[in-house]
Amino acid sequence: MSASDLRHLPAVEKLSHQLSKSQPLPKALITNFVQSQLANYRAKILAGERFTREEITADVSSQLDIFAQSRLQPVINATGVMIHTNLGRSPLGSRAAGALNQIATGYSNLEFNLLDGQRGKRASYLETALACLLEAESATTVNNCAAALVLILRTLTTADKNEVIVSRGELVEIGGGFRIPEILETSGAKLIEVGATNKTHLKDYAKAITEKTAIILKVHRSNFYIDGFTAEVDTEELSALAKSKGIPLVEDLGSGAMLDTEKLAPIEHEPRAQECLRKGIDLVCFSGDKLLGGPQAGIIAGNADMVARIKSDPFYRAVRCDKLILTVLQESIDSYLDSKANPELSDIPVLNFISQKPADLKIRAQAIIDCLPAEIANQLDIVELDSTTGGGTMPKSKIPSAGIAVKSAKSTASQIADAMRKQKPALVGFIEDDTYHIHLGTIFPAQDKLIADHLRSILV
Repeated sequence: MSASDLRHLPAVEKLSHQLSKSQPLPKALITNFVQSQLANYRAKILAGERFTREEITADVSSQLDIFAQSRLQPVINATGVMIHTNLGRSPLGSRAAGALNQIATGYSNLEFNLLDGQRGKRASYLETALACLLEAESATTVNNCAAALVLILRTLTTADKNEVIVSRGELVEIGGGFRIPEILETSGAKLIEVGATNKTHLKDYAKAITEKTAIILKVHRSNFYIDGFTAEVDTEELSALAKSKGIPLVEDLGSGAMLDTEKLAPIEHEPRAQECLRKGIDLVCFSGDKLLGGPQAGIIAGNADMVARIKSDPFYRAVRCDKLILTVLQESIDSYLDSKANPELSDIPVLNFISQKPADLKIRAQAIIDCLPAEIANQLDIVELDSTTGGGTMPKSKIPSAGIAVKSAKSTASQIADAMRKQKPALVGFIEDDTYHIHLGTIFPAQDKLIADHLRSILV
């Protein structure tokens, strides 16, 4: 192939200008993207491949569309999965979002004492509020739960005492493919496995304790469950053993439930940090953006001396929270404290989703259908569905819910799903039995009009 065939390459500036009309992205970014794409085509042409100018232009335009869609943007969650990791986990309440806007767009007293004009301590209010909510001696927070666990392990292990005892039934894999053994290895700890996958007894822990034992670690199986011929050690019994040997007992709770989940919906009880600490756990850690309903954060609570030691670790500064996370978490915790006596007044969306009644969702579904013309309404049915909490929490829970089934003679379920994702804002539902479903259990009431608009736009 002659280099003269490079004439088929469009001019960078001309193509960038053309594409900028259809994509609201910074022009410099579009130009950079086009240059990169055309450089790839240049290499292919010089290697002997053939392309027309039209083929190149169409492909670069398509690739730019894909790139533009990767930009963070609002999405309507119609999947029925409340803590959807791919869709940003738990949404924030209006209280937290309002406070975030105030702090993010101005200055704050992040490390400034307004009373004496001297430098103040970061997150002192939040840590006190957290300890109050969790009924703990002390509490602190870092940027995610994995970092919290690494800090705990770094602080409570030494070169001479680095063994961490964990039941084989609790060696879980969390999001992104990370596994508890790998997290232990990162911290420099040595894993000591005890028991079997389905059964672990107190004698297994007792037998594994040596002079090198630094921690007994419990890991809550929040993203899966084991049923059948099973047994695990009662927390109070394990705490008594740990205390008799002078060994810290730590539990990674993962999901971060603050309220009795069985009171919100007909689902199982999820262990709360408060009850674990009352049963003798020395330190707990859990995520902020799951059942807590706050931002991505890792919360550590329990023994005051241990928390103080964790905060003095140099690694603590590397994973500490910035003002935005602290603001959202502060408002989320205050919301819990304000609504402690009246959970129904909670400003935590995920808790409101869990406690929704199917009958109320059916009324909303009917209202959406009623505002549409007959030719569209005839393609829709109100159906009973189940919601799930998601986000690696309560894997057995199925929460009664409702939604809308879309069945079109002109479009397949996959075509409807594709069209919904291309709307503004994008709507992400699910397909079951060749039917597209819009699950109202994870849709805010204020978004119902958008649902009707999307249906009107697609099912014409």
